Amino acid sequence: MEAFLVSTGIVALAEIGDKTQLLAFILAAKFRKPIPIVAGILVATVANHAFAGALGSWITSIMAPQTMRWILGISFIGMAVWTLIPDKLDEEEAKLAKYGVFGTTLIAFFLAEMGDKTQVATVALAAQYQAFVSVVAGTTLGMMIANVPAVFLGDRIAHKMPVRLVHAIAACIFAILGIATLLGLGKELGL
Repeated sequence: MEAFLVSTGIVALAEIGDKTQLLAFILAAKFRKPIPIVAGILVATVANHAFAGALGSWITSIMAPQTMRWILGISFIGMAVWTLIPDKLDEEEAKLAKYGVFGTTLIAFFLAEMGDKTQVATVALAAQYQAFVSVVAGTTLGMMIANVPAVFLGDRIAHKMPVRLVHAIAACIFAILGIATLLGLGKELGL
């Protein structure tokens, strides 16, 4: 349960102001059809995060625990720094309208998530917790928590959200996970 909750919380916070959330705002404004947009986000996220979770689980099977501890600790600290860097949306990611609302959202979100901080976080969390289903379910829920309101409320909430504060909180959580992992405190903290 802890892997699910931590994964949900970290990704929901990290996703605020992320390029995929900006993409959700753009798609909502362009198409004004929230249900196929939300469905596209869900399918793209499940596919992307399942791949990332599988990669994280596989990595733990081929590396020694001590090596994994260092890689994960440094990865989480790197994620903390990356979370503080504002994202920019590539306009090409929003120009896929020829595939319909669902198809455009699915393709755009899947591509936007490739190598994105929430995908990298999913790899690290799956490796850390060794709980593929819980991590993928949690990171997917975190994405939906951040992006569904963006689709339905759009501009009404975009300017009222304290993005810097939310990113700072997410960065602190990543940094704490990184430091705890490097110090070998994972088992004592339930990580």
